[in-house]
Amino acid sequence: MFNIRTTLKTGVSSQTRNNWLVDAALLSSAVIAAVSGVYFLFLPDGGFKGGRNPWYNVTILFDRHTWDDLHTWGGLAMIAAALIHLVIHWRWVVNMARRLWQEVTGKSAGVSQSARWNLILNLAVAFNFLLTALSGVYFLLFPGGRGAADPLFLFSRTTWDLIHTWAGVALTGAAVIHFAIHWRWVINVTKKMFRLNGTARVVPQPAQ
Repeated sequence: MFNIRTTLKTGVSSQTRNNWLVDAALLSSAVIAAVSGVYFLFLPDGGFKGGRNPWYNVTILFDRHTWDDLHTWGGLAMIAAALIHLVIHWRWVVNMARRLWQEVTGKSAGVSQSARWNLILNLAVAFNFLLTALSGVYFLLFPGGRGAADPLFLFSRTTWDLIHTWAGVALTGAAVIHFAIHWRWVINVTKKMFRLNGTARVVPQPAQ
């Protein structure tokens, strides 16, 4: 007599699968935050202004309140996914920092030119993400409705708004380049995630 055991191979390691899932969450939330951010970039004011605002009460796919919710929750989800992404790749960050320090002190040849450009791009993404996230948290803690006083926390509300807007624009540009550089990895892993590498096998096992 034999017991029947079914095995299924996916061809994707657990580490690669986890990286893909975190990156997918980061990409999805970033797209939501970016698209809603573009909405507020072109329609910054929703007030009536005595009839002087031609875009007042105009609906583009969603109403303004829904766009605000999408931007807020998409941004918070992006922050959470980015923190997990940083934790997963922390060893790479430490290793690159060590290699650069050894290059500066003359203890080693350092990193290749391509790795250097990749590091610069990652630093640009990280720096602009930090500015965007901090300014976004500021507006979450100090919402500016009609007649709301400016808390003047480090900067004025107008300065925080400029930081959030242009850091977000720079972050989007750097992230698009980062995504393009890693496009081949994205395609290859995505194919493996959605297409089983092999088929289910029935393995006969002797009865105990």
